[in-house]
Amino acid sequence: MTVATLNYLIGVSTVLMQIVSVGLIALYFLREETFGRLVAKYALIISFFLAFGGVVMSLVYSEYFGIVPCGLCWLSRIALYPQALIFFIAVWKKDTEVALYAIALSLFGLAVSVYHHYIQMGGTSVLPCPASGVSDCAKRFMFEFGYVTFPLVGATTFVLIIILMVFVMRHNKLPIA
Repeated sequence: MTVATLNYLIGVSTVLMQIVSVGLIALYFLREETFGRLVAKYALIISFFLAFGGVVMSLVYSEYFGIVPCGLCWLSRIALYPQALIFFIAVWKKDTEVALYAIALSLFGLAVSVYHHYIQMGGTSVLPCPASGVSDCAKRFMFEFGYVTFPLVGATTFVLIIILMVFVMRHNKLPIA
């Protein structure tokens, strides 16, 4: 498989995740309970696959295709990588209380990803790029459909995980949701 083909497939997946996210937000505010319980029931396993898929894809790009991640990419990875393990354990133990921790990690990753996407779309960097000369935070290795970049893929993944965890919190009567 080529980088171009993988970029396209990930771009399509990102658009689908964005559509699902908008649908779930609407569902949450409509307070539709039957489907909401179904979402909450499978949210941990779906979140595991989102996080695990993100880990695998980021490693495929960096280790197989040789695309060196910049400092902001590493900060996003710091927020994503532990979630694969956390969700694996949560699914195994049926532990819904992991939702708050997942939201916290995802909010951090979302902030980094949105800022990184802003820079890659031509925005002015407020902070210096933490890359050490090997990779440039503003360089785009993916640009699908005129807006999908690696940081946007990460941001979309983090948003979907946050939404799923809010469903978990609401339907398990956990505090904050």
